[in-house]
Amino acid sequence: QASDLAGVDGPATLLAKARGGSVVFDEVADFDDDTQARVVRMLDILGDNAPRIMATSQGDLAALMDQGKFRQDLYYRLGGVSLTVPALRDRVDDIPLLAEHFLARGERDLGTLRRLSREALELVRAYSWPGNVRQLENALRRLLVTASEAEIARSEVEQVLGKMPVAEPRIGVGFGDGEKLSASVARHLKRYFDLHGGQLPPPGVYHRILRELELPLIEIALDATAGNQAKCADLLGINRNTLRKKITELDIHVARRRKLM
Repeated sequence: QASDLAGVDGPATLLAKARGGSVVFDEVADFDDDTQARVVRMLDILGDNAPRIMATSQGDLAALMDQGKFRQDLYYRLGGVSLTVPALRDRVDDIPLLAEHFLARGERDLGTLRRLSREALELVRAYSWPGNVRQLENALRRLLVTASEAEIARSEVEQVLGKMPVAEPRIGVGFGDGEKLSASVARHLKRYFDLHGGQLPPPGVYHRILRELELPLIEIALDATAGNQAKCADLLGINRNTLRKKITELDIHVARRRKLM
């Protein structure tokens, strides 16, 4: 934590305590200028048997550096090896395993045996977990204490999670029949290539395929927003002028759109 670096001797004291081990700076993107400077000074005095230095960040450090909000020298000192860990909401299949692990740890530490009911686990899987694994761990630790029975009910999970957002449906997860969007697209693309009898399709296939995908995507988004281009652009996550340009290029008619949802 930043507080471990406080004081004139803070960096040296931290290194002495961690010698032969590891020092992990959590969420370095949130460190103020003074704390960043202290970390740099600490890294400058690393000696023999120095601890391994690691840092975590949910923010884009390169972007913060370009904006002058993160020190360039610290960025390159910490950036020897970078590992990108997907957000927990993008690793839904990991959630039951993590939940089981945290509940087992709670049983060991607190002597409390708990398990998630099927309905509770469904809610835990659907939740967006903006705080990632740490938020999941904290939620389960609270449930270990607050749950009234050995099997944790969905209502008890709802109380702990409060009114935080539930994850939106994710492209690529799957349709009702279990087929992923990527698999469906791949199947159609393979059929397109097979139609050329072992020969390559004409050059420019990348842009032709993108156009084929863009057209129904924009039309369906316009239907969903009843032809409101501002809402449609926001839904698609693109600039309104970009949407207008696409509508013209793809010859999409926007009048009298029927709202789908």
